Amino acid sequence: MKVAIVHYWLVGMRGGEKVVEALCKMYPDADVFTHVYVPHLISDVINRHRVITSFIGKLPRANKLYQRYLPAMPLALEQLDLRGYDLIISSESGPAKGVVPPPESLHICYCHSPMRYIWNMFHDYRERSGFFTRLMMPVLAHYVRSWDAVSANRVDFYVANSKTVAARLQRYYRRDSVVVHPPVAVGDFSPVGPQELGDYYLMVGELVAYKRPELAVEAFNRTGKKLVVIGGGQMLPQLRALAQPNVTLLGSQPFDVLKHHYARCQALIFPGEEDFGIVPVEAMASGRPVIAFKRGGATETVVDGYTGLFFNEQSCNAIQDAVVKFEDMTFDTDDIVEHASKFSETVFDTKMRAIIQRALSEKVKS
Repeated sequence: MKVAIVHYWLVGMRGGEKVVEALCKMYPDADVFTHVYVPHLISDVINRHRVITSFIGKLPRANKLYQRYLPAMPLALEQLDLRGYDLIISSESGPAKGVVPPPESLHICYCHSPMRYIWNMFHDYRERSGFFTRLMMPVLAHYVRSWDAVSANRVDFYVANSKTVAARLQRYYRRDSVVVHPPVAVGDFSPVGPQELGDYYLMVGELVAYKRPELAVEAFNRTGKKLVVIGGGQMLPQLRALAQPNVTLLGSQPFDVLKHHYARCQALIFPGEEDFGIVPVEAMASGRPVIAFKRGGATETVVDGYTGLFFNEQSCNAIQDAVVKFEDMTFDTDDIVEHASKFSETVFDTKMRAIIQRALSEKVKS
């Protein structure tokens, strides 16, 4: 069987690229199609495959400015030649699913989310953009939104990365889906004994506005409790200026440093709303509880009172109250680690293979 994997862009190894990596392991002979490809920022697993880029990759400074070429991506996708492929798996969050599949092929879309910047977070993105972008976004988004809705029908079968995303697929595309959570390398993390735990809380992730990292920093500024923040992003300078001495911002860190802090923190603070959210699962795989905003993917990975607890509104007061409540609770490390194992790479592989095989069988029957 000839397999094509289509991903929006390959410029780093975040959650979407981890899914592509898992798909590449499932289909070691698959070809990978994408808009922009930066090999030195991509894993060896993906780099071993033949990677074909759209014409976006040849545009000026595409490696850095790829998101500005969004209006041209529908045209670029439709020019990709997928003749001869039996199975096409698109990994969707930016434009990826809008390829034109041959009639005889099966097109399965693994959806991280319908494009946030034209659907559920359009007004958030526009509000934070510069003057020219704010001016042009309504027209450009209308065009891309129309194309996106039409191209949704080019997919035979949808797999959503969470119940949250499944609801969006139904809302925006009127399409049903099956939920398969993304693969998390839970085996790369391990807990430590209670004597090795630190006296700090931890926040991990890209420091961008929709993740609301400023709420956690301000909450810990007020309490004086220690907070360690790991992650880069456009808000890093702003947060460093905001932080009091008890809040330490380390910026981006290598995996060993991240793993060390996961295992030794009192708990992970997760103030944002994510489609799924790999970070809470990594923390739980390290044996540590999670204090999370009760929206989005965290509600599917964190079990209130068992592997962590929730707060109900995105505010400093809610985070402070949750930390106070947390310090009167006890959690079992082994239970937390066992729960995290439900989101392993092996579980993802097993579920995806079963879905793909069933879809292929149905395609043959039809």
